[in-house]
Formats: sequence, C-alpha cells, structure tokens
Amino acid sequence: MDWSRAKWRKASGSSSGGCVEVAMQDDLIGVRDTKDAGTGPVLVFNQREWSAFLDGTAKGEFTFEALSE
Repeated sequence: MDWSRAKWRKASGSSSGGCVEVAMQDDLIGVRDTKDAGTGPVLVFNQREWSAFLDGTAKGEFTFEALSE
C-alpha cells in the first residue's frame, strides 16, 4: 500500500523526536516512526486490531511493569 499521500498526525505534546505518527487510509491505520518518516516501514492495522490496541493501552497492558511480568 502506498502511504506517501496519507495525512500523518502525531500527538500535539510530542517534541522530543521519539514519537510515532498515525494515518488512516482505505479503512486501515498506519503507524510510523517520526525519525524515519518517508523512508521507514509503516505498521498497518485493520480496525479490529487498532481497537484492540487502544483498549489494551487504556487498560495499561503496555506499561513497562506489564511487559516485564
């Protein structure tokens, strides 16, 4: 999939350069590293996968404590 024309967005509070950007195209969500924007890979999620990720994030499943268990 060609993501070159996608409208990428990142969190307004990000400023350190260690951020990700997201874009939506054809009912898919793309995620990329801002440091590699345009040249790096894009992780692609469908709506179900993205919803599961957001749900896990809200529940704290991706904190360092949860990952080290």
